[in-house]
Amino acid sequence: MPGEKAGDFKGAMKKMLSLMATFKFALAAVLVFAIGSTVFNIIGPKVLSTATTELFEGVGAKIAGTGGIDFDAIASILLVTIGLYALSAACSFVQGWLMTGVSQKTCYLLRRRIAEKISRMPMGYFERTSTGDVLSRITNDVDTLGQSLNQGLTQLVTSSVTVVGVVAMMLTINVPMTLIALLVIPLSLLLVKAVVSRSQRYFRAQQKNLGAINGQVEETFSGHTVVRAFGKEDEALEQFRKTNDVLYESAWKSQFLSGLMMPVMSFVGNLGYVAVAVSGAAFAIKGSITVGDIQAFVQYVKNFTQPMTQLAQVSNVLQQMAASAERVFEFLEAPEEEPSRGSDAAHAASGEVVFDHVRFGYNADEPVIKDFSARVESGRTVALVGPTGAGKTTMVKLLMRFYDVDAGSISIGGADVRDIDRDELRSMFSMVLQDTWLFKGTIRENIRYGRLDATDEEVEAAARAAFADHFIRTLPGGYDMMVNEDASNISQGQRQLVTIARAILADRRMLILDEATSSVDTRTERRIQMAMDKLMEGRTSFVIAHRLSTIRNADLILVLSDGDIVEQGTHDELIARGGAYAELYESQFEGEGEGE
Repeated sequence: MPGEKAGDFKGAMKKMLSLMATFKFALAAVLVFAIGSTVFNIIGPKVLSTATTELFEGVGAKIAGTGGIDFDAIASILLVTIGLYALSAACSFVQGWLMTGVSQKTCYLLRRRIAEKISRMPMGYFERTSTGDVLSRITNDVDTLGQSLNQGLTQLVTSSVTVVGVVAMMLTINVPMTLIALLVIPLSLLLVKAVVSRSQRYFRAQQKNLGAINGQVEETFSGHTVVRAFGKEDEALEQFRKTNDVLYESAWKSQFLSGLMMPVMSFVGNLGYVAVAVSGAAFAIKGSITVGDIQAFVQYVKNFTQPMTQLAQVSNVLQQMAASAERVFEFLEAPEEEPSRGSDAAHAASGEVVFDHVRFGYNADEPVIKDFSARVESGRTVALVGPTGAGKTTMVKLLMRFYDVDAGSISIGGADVRDIDRDELRSMFSMVLQDTWLFKGTIRENIRYGRLDATDEEVEAAARAAFADHFIRTLPGGYDMMVNEDASNISQGQRQLVTIARAILADRRMLILDEATSSVDTRTERRIQMAMDKLMEGRTSFVIAHRLSTIRNADLILVLSDGDIVEQGTHDELIARGGAYAELYESQFEGEGEGE
């Protein structure tokens, strides 16, 4: 089936060859065995033809009374033929085994490089690129590359050798008959081109419509509750029917035209057989060719049309491989995070954090943080508040070096974060985010993710501290209950409690809480806040909150607006000042009925 074409076919293939240089000896062996398999297979009909000639001449001699059939000679010829085909099969087996190993090792190597590359990629890449696209490169593109490599390279070698070898063998039998047989090539190419040119656009339409219907099905099922709640089942079904009809139209046309390929080639092949049979009979009457040679020639004509079709298909397979390789290498060659200037984690042990005239923008000409300066003493709790888009989460990303500042600096214990190894830097923090993340596994395993060497007792103690122990024990299986892929078998609030327990278990020097209690009810929020207050004792903590009632006890509140600090102080100081913070607090008091 026609696939996506590479923008730079030569460049992609050059990179593939460079990558596969690691397996050059295995590839050389593949080439040798592929040629051997093909050569032994080509010689077979020629040897077998001598048995046919021997049998034909023996029958003629017996009828004429001048002799008989030499069965010993025929048996010897058949044994040689069987040996040749056995050697061909053995070479084909070894070649297939080696090529499968090379293709899978190539896929393994690429997947490993991609997995290693992901940890070195800047955060901005994943914010610009969809998760589905990255996953497609790791799975679909690597798999397509491996399959195309396995099929395409083998077919290219065997088909090319077969075509050359068959033509050579036919020329040794009879030159005029070979020229007659070769006349079918232009006809084959014209017919194949006509079919492919018409079917290709329908294949493209089929893939496009298939993607559309897959997206529609995914959307409908993932939002099934909303569809049912708004009573839109009929509309969704009607939309699906329309898309399905369009897919049907393109699919049957593409499959029908593609199915014509084999009958067309069979028809052309049969024309070749007829031409060979007629010309062979004429040459046999003149005595310039034996019956066995005619039989061998017919076999060669059959063996000639098949590799011609395969070579036509190989070009498409190689295009698919190049397109996949291009996407994979594009990812592998993408810019990485700048390396740290050194490792100064030990000096950062004090935990004091200083933001010194920080300036940053996701785009160079659009700063999100303009001039941010603040000092956070070790063991204190700092709350970042402000309207959406003020730069609160961006400051946390800069602190953990998901991005580096454009100007100014951020230091921990006097050490610039750019001088601290990223892994060491991030190992100082525990995080609880608004968007909870749980993996497929037991609840116990999800909590233990915070510290992999924690005992079951420590896991359960962390759950109790996060007020998650009670609900966990009411679940079927308790701590050993399996969380599914999207964690939809527990509620959003329960997921939040599990992530908080995970952060408690990690027991890091610094905490980052980004709307950590946004998905729980008010009563649970207050209980968690008590646990968090205890957890934050002696730790430098950064709290991002929209619900201002949760950060009243913070040591320092920074009010952000358009990337700058417009106010700072304690809750009471800011309320008394009657500025931006007081307005935010009063608006929540009026809207949510929260009081002091």
